[in-house]
Amino acid sequence: MTGLKEVLLEATKEAGRIILQYFDGVFKIDHKEGINNLVTEVDKLAETRIIEVIRATYPKHSIISEEIGELMKPSDYKWIIDPIDGTVNFAHGVPICCVSIGLMHEDKLILGAVYNPMMNELFVAEKGKGATLNGNPISVSSNANFKTAFMVTGFPYNWSQYTEHPIKVFERIVLEGLPVRRLGSAAIDLCWVACGRFDGFWEYNLQPWDCAAGYLMVEEAGGRVTDFSGKAYDVFDKETLATNGKIHDDMIRVIGKR
Repeated sequence: MTGLKEVLLEATKEAGRIILQYFDGVFKIDHKEGINNLVTEVDKLAETRIIEVIRATYPKHSIISEEIGELMKPSDYKWIIDPIDGTVNFAHGVPICCVSIGLMHEDKLILGAVYNPMMNELFVAEKGKGATLNGNPISVSSNANFKTAFMVTGFPYNWSQYTEHPIKVFERIVLEGLPVRRLGSAAIDLCWVACGRFDGFWEYNLQPWDCAAGYLMVEEAGGRVTDFSGKAYDVFDKETLATNGKIHDDMIRVIGKR
């Protein structure tokens, strides 16, 4: 897996270099579906560079990326790319955004990297070998007391597809007396659960590029990731619950209340 990891890290760092170069500068901003669903020229520049790096060594691997879509090949390997997770933050000069890349083999995540160049934080996970932050091993928090849990979440732009408004779930968590943050980057949220800064994270309607690398990060750091009912997680699911494992059942209980 050495060659794969080297390419992953090269692609991640190259994209990070582009993000840092343009951060808080002047660049073109466009809108995708929905008024606040942004894409910048920097997203596209970073994405192009990531794909160039991957294709130079692995031209026959499949790619799923946020801006360009699916570039499918007859391969057991699939790269899942978000060139900038937290584009709205990036567009407004908020340094909570990152490049996120996950690699699947036969539909199982085997590698992931999340890099926030503004904060100089590079998270890396390898299946069965743990997760690191800037080369140092990380682990989820040891907090087993749900009443003192520190949580993070995000909200989808489109609410109409849900039988229950996500704000209702947010309200139930807050009424438990828990502090909750909304940072604007699911990949960073998951990594910050993985390194113990948060005890748990939940969000509706994430895309695979939002959560692929972060999902592996949490699992390799000793945490647990499921859907809202506790079923085994898949990055193509639309419900994401990630915790240190110790408060997971409490989160399922609160989310499931009506």
